[in-house]
Amino acid sequence: MKKVVKKIFTLLFVFTMVFVMTACKPKDEATILIYDGQYAEMRIIHQMVKLLVEDKTDIKVTIGEEMTPVNTYNELTKERGDLFNSYDGTLLTTFLKQDVSDVPEGMTLYDYANEQAMEKDGTRLLAQLGTDNTYAIGVTKEVAEEYGVTTVSDLVPIAGELIFGAEHEFFSEEGSMKFNPFAEFYGLDFREVKPVDIGLKYSAVENGMLDVTIVYTTDGLNKKAGLIVLEDDREYFPDYNGALLVRDNLFEELADVEPNLEAILNELGGTMNNAMMTEMTYEVDVNGKTPKEVAENFLKEVGLIG
Repeated sequence: MKKVVKKIFTLLFVFTMVFVMTACKPKDEATILIYDGQYAEMRIIHQMVKLLVEDKTDIKVTIGEEMTPVNTYNELTKERGDLFNSYDGTLLTTFLKQDVSDVPEGMTLYDYANEQAMEKDGTRLLAQLGTDNTYAIGVTKEVAEEYGVTTVSDLVPIAGELIFGAEHEFFSEEGSMKFNPFAEFYGLDFREVKPVDIGLKYSAVENGMLDVTIVYTTDGLNKKAGLIVLEDDREYFPDYNGALLVRDNLFEELADVEPNLEAILNELGGTMNNAMMTEMTYEVDVNGKTPKEVAENFLKEVGLIG
């Protein structure tokens, strides 16, 4: 009997030690995992996080493989990822599958999306970075000059003569900010609609294969392709305020290593605007600089790293 009791206590001791060793990682094993994005803006922000966190803490930041925003969010909710750059509009319409009309009167989209995400998934946005990378409609200079269009509504009578193209994700059914709801809202019936690979979209514009496309307001490639961004005169697209999207329990897990991690990440809040981000993405996508180079230069300019 004594042998049995001794064996049970031994097993309990081993299990306890394994649990303690797993739950309390030493400083040199503390890590943050970020799955990288498909766009220059996301990659730049992720490099900013890595440089800032590793400069000010003992935490290592790993930037993993590229994923779509939806897949990255799914990994976040399953605790197989820690944070990534996102937007309040994306959180509400794509990840939470709600609509702008669901936001209660007197409440901002940012606050409502955060409230819903915490309640449903245990995720939340940190401080707004200062960018509003919302969707916009861009047309070629030729279309703008020939038809004199300045607003999205100006496209309605001429849409039957134009070819619309966008990345595959814009034609998906994930959320309301997609092609079918947009075209129905404005009453747009294009001559042809083409899903294209995201890496080939701007080449298709420059080669005359597309007349109209969806763009992001902070994309430096808009400038390179000579696109004219139209006014969203009926205000279909909501704000897409940039912010880091995190799983809430990340800070508790790393509290022993860095109790001020959230405050450190929030130092990025309000440091940039659309014009600054457009120039940064232009440097990556057009001038060939790496996201790390651009991120490091920016952080030094605003005094966040030495």
